[in-house]
Amino acid sequence: MLKPVHKEITRRALGETFGPRALDAIVAANLHQDILFSQFGHDQFHFDNNNFDGSRTYIEAQRSLIKPALEQGKVLSAWQALGRLTHTAQDFYAHTNYVDLWLVCQPNDLHPAPSEIDPLDDALIENPALRSGKFYYPMEAFSFIPVIKKFVIPLLPRDSHAWMNLDSAKRGPMFEYAFYAAIKRTKYEFELTARGLTKAMKSIFTRRS
Repeated sequence: MLKPVHKEITRRALGETFGPRALDAIVAANLHQDILFSQFGHDQFHFDNNNFDGSRTYIEAQRSLIKPALEQGKVLSAWQALGRLTHTAQDFYAHTNYVDLWLVCQPNDLHPAPSEIDPLDDALIENPALRSGKFYYPMEAFSFIPVIKKFVIPLLPRDSHAWMNLDSAKRGPMFEYAFYAAIKRTKYEFELTARGLTKAMKSIFTRRS
């Protein structure tokens, strides 16, 4: 997802839970996952190239940093770890065909409102048909250049990131489903993280000042 989209998702999901300073740190760490360095050779940051196991392992590795950081009084490190893991969790819906699979499963070919999407359907998460966009370099790199991308994308395979991504509203109506799924998943990831914290740790983690 594009940086403004990640920012809006994170603020919508966590804005009522975290104080301004904490939220700013979480958002900054989330967006940092999209720096140029992180775009190459780090499929696990974004659920790219069908690296599902790697991305899930990465999320849990970041979660495992939070409690020890809070125990050591390193609250900024805890916020940053949450930011990194939420970025990866959010990208799952923009970089895979999860939305398509969910819509196909709806009864009578109905398309519920995007806000109704279930982001944690185990049958879909474990579905052998689940896949994420692949990067076909070097040509794929040119798909990020606005002036020429319309000429490059038609030349790429349909399972490429350029074809599959739901990174912004410009990608069409399926984007809204990915957007709402990412908001729900972000809330879930925080709730899952909070279960492992003491009441005092959670208070420090989410402090409003």
